[in-house]
Amino acid sequence: MFRKKLIAGNWKMNKTPADGAALAAELVTLIGKLSDVDIVVCPPFTALEAVGRTLDGSIVKLGAQNMHPDASGAFTGEVSAPMLRALFATHVILGHSERRSLFGEKDAFINLKVLSAFKNQLRPILCVGESLAEREAGSTLKVVQTQLEAGLEGVSKEQAASLLVAYEPVWAIGTGKVATSDQAQEVHGFIRGLLTKLFTESVAQRVRILYGGSMKPANAPELLAQKDIDGGLIGGAALEARSFVELVNAAAAAK
Repeated sequence: MFRKKLIAGNWKMNKTPADGAALAAELVTLIGKLSDVDIVVCPPFTALEAVGRTLDGSIVKLGAQNMHPDASGAFTGEVSAPMLRALFATHVILGHSERRSLFGEKDAFINLKVLSAFKNQLRPILCVGESLAEREAGSTLKVVQTQLEAGLEGVSKEQAASLLVAYEPVWAIGTGKVATSDQAQEVHGFIRGLLTKLFTESVAQRVRILYGGSMKPANAPELLAQKDIDGGLIGGAALEARSFVELVNAAAAAK
């Protein structure tokens, strides 16, 4: 089944509103009307409005990096799905390894966020992946299975069809290390098989699975050529317009 490639940029804790708007404007100019690839940028919360205004009318979609599962309440420092929707965000990254490792987010809490995202017409980018110790212990597939099954508890087949999954080997994030194309494809194929069991074959074939571990212009073509790698969740290379657009172009060229 044909799945349109998707390249998402996770800006993490970088870019002021002015810096973010400038980067977004450069992206819009460089990307133009390219329609072969879906493109999402995920600025920090403070830059969402400015970036969203800049992207208005372009093909680039706006995403957030996280959210709280509740719609409102006494949750100091948090942001809800309705708040993101009010800024015209369409996507949200959930369960990123940095949220799991640095902020102690557990699968059950991430699952609540996934359910809330769907309820509020946001497309979740659910991140799963193993640490270096887990890979060396041979636990990669077990870890990924646990995170995926727990993160998708209660999700319907209809909802799952619009899900995005990002496989991010934690040991390859911001380290310069990259899973080989064979290593990445093995896990992506395993994830698609799990989605088939959880939902159906037709749903699993519609879900796009992104690779999120130090994808750069140099390694992107080989990774994107794998049959179950449908794009990338990009960190460092998303902070500079030309390197990000090179990845978009690599995705457009991938068969």
